[in-house]
Amino acid sequence: MLGNHGRGLTKALFTRPALALGRLGVTPNMLTVTGTALSVTAAVTLLPQGRFVAGPLVLLVVLVADSFDGILARATGKSSVFGAFLDSTMDRLADGAVLGSLAAWAALSMPAGVLRTVTVVAALAAVVTAATVPYARARAESIGATASVGIAERTDRLLVALGATFIVGLGAPPVGAHHRAPLRGGRLLHHRDPTRAHRPPAVPAGG
Repeated sequence: MLGNHGRGLTKALFTRPALALGRLGVTPNMLTVTGTALSVTAAVTLLPQGRFVAGPLVLLVVLVADSFDGILARATGKSSVFGAFLDSTMDRLADGAVLGSLAAWAALSMPAGVLRTVTVVAALAAVVTAATVPYARARAESIGATASVGIAERTDRLLVALGATFIVGLGAPPVGAHHRAPLRGGRLLHHRDPTRAHRPPAVPAGG
């Protein structure tokens, strides 16, 4: 949905910058691989550490720049079957890095219990389904069917995931994180008991 509406805007904004890159010898496939490398690097270095402000912002910039390869390919007539295959494959890697990094944060930072288990399972399910959607579409097209209609495109799914993550980064506590303080600078902080330093030492029984 958002992807459909955003394509016209990105085309209007980024055609000239994309053509400028083309004049420098940059190819659409180079942009595809570079964008994926940046996405994976940003995801695995920021999200598992709970950097939920910087991470979504960096990934949003990379997500917007990810449209450069398609714009350049169409504007220069360099669209190809291999380019489409490469772009789809790289998108799956980037999606897996983002969702997998959120799963890693949940596994490493949430308290042990049912909630953590459910959160990790849900994140891993998102990784699997994100890869299944394009496979199902490609498989349908190979047998002459149509499977291009859905409730959310890749852009929609990533914006929802990154938007929710960013909200947590601004201070909204993760569900079930009652033992943690709000995020500061995009990182989770543990509560410290202010009375601990003023408590007298425990006296052994019978002493």
